Amino acid sequence: MLNRRTLLAAAVALPAAPRLARAWEPARPIQLIVGFPPGGGTDLQARALAEAASRFFPTPIVVMNRPGAGGAIAAQQVAGMAPDGLNLLVGGGSESTSLAAFRDLPYDPKRSFRAILRITRQPLLIVAKRGGRFDSMAAVVAAAKAEPGRVTHASSGIGSIYHAVFVLFTAKAGIEMLHVPFSGGAPSLQALLSGTVDLAVLAPEETGGMVQSGEIRALAVCSAERIPILPNVPTLRESGFDVVVENMKGLNAPAGLPDEIYTSLHDRFRRALGEPAWTGFLERTGTFEGYLDGPGYQGAMDAVLDGLRASVRR
Repeated sequence: MLNRRTLLAAAVALPAAPRLARAWEPARPIQLIVGFPPGGGTDLQARALAEAASRFFPTPIVVMNRPGAGGAIAAQQVAGMAPDGLNLLVGGGSESTSLAAFRDLPYDPKRSFRAILRITRQPLLIVAKRGGRFDSMAAVVAAAKAEPGRVTHASSGIGSIYHAVFVLFTAKAGIEMLHVPFSGGAPSLQALLSGTVDLAVLAPEETGGMVQSGEIRALAVCSAERIPILPNVPTLRESGFDVVVENMKGLNAPAGLPDEIYTSLHDRFRRALGEPAWTGFLERTGTFEGYLDGPGYQGAMDAVLDGLRASVRR
């Protein structure tokens, strides 16, 4: 026979029942969609993350490359997908923080996605070919002033974060340079090595150790501070130009992603950031660990975009 104490205990326990519902599990492989070609910085980060996270998911994690338009093609694709947690944009760069400062986009970087987590802060380098005519940013400025529009630089596309570095730099230096856009960091590196362009902006992991080996020359770091793997390379600020630009990378789902899927994805990928496959990647490439949760990551992207919009308008 049930007594009063038993009935009260049962009543108190009722609200906790929904917590017994099974956590979200992916029904199919998860796709990490990258808006740049294989071999570039975003692609390399995506593949390292997929390897590190694989043991935390019951289905495979597959990296899919959809290059073009500075990452906008991939971003548009993901923005139009179902918010089921199975298709994630590896974003935080051009498609999220700079393209919208230069032109209208078929998606809204602030509203078309739900940010899941940021995984890195990514320093950027201005690099030149070994044996070329530039050994410093001062030499670049002198040549550009002597022959406006003759010094060439590569980027990962018009309006990309790599393009934005040169937009801000040339404005500060009062010079004119010729922009040669490519589809990503890897094609930009090839153009630099072949002598097609004088300069490029690349992430350290995109150089494949060629800066350390001397095959290409790093003229400046675009971060606020020097980076440990290249301690002798000055920042743009130290070179006399008040420009600070960093890339960032994280995972973004289509807007409308349910809370329970967000939590599952966030927590599993957060655990992956402690795996040797990931921490070893950071150590090898000099990429900065940059974890933020979804709201913090979205706020960081919005701040970069708002600042660049203001600079471009000026």
